[in-house]
Amino acid sequence: MPTWLAARLKRDRDGLVAAVVQQHDTREVLMVGWMDDEALRRTLSQGRVTFWSRSRKEYWRKGDTSGHHQYVKAVSIDCDGDALLIEVDQVGAACHTGARTCFLAGGDLGAVQGSRPGT
Repeated sequence: MPTWLAARLKRDRDGLVAAVVQQHDTREVLMVGWMDDEALRRTLSQGRVTFWSRSRKEYWRKGDTSGHHQYVKAVSIDCDGDALLIEVDQVGAACHTGARTCFLAGGDLGAVQGSRPGT
């Protein structure tokens, strides 16, 4: 990983940063995972997304057991350095439940919709 990137990352107390995964062409938000420096290094250098599993305490490359691979198209860091955006070409389901995205199962939370003044 480039030293400038390592210096910009703001990790949590466990050394992790949130990684939002998005389908590169449709912009669909697929999932959120966690990365440490090694997971990010692997993602940047191997063309496949690698995460740090907080529950299993090990690295996992998306799709190695499920066949639902994530091929890296672009990786960006946000302005604060505390989140990554991983744009991918998703093969199959992104969610461990078998759903395309992790954000369908919970459903709409019923938030009041806001609007700009004058619209």
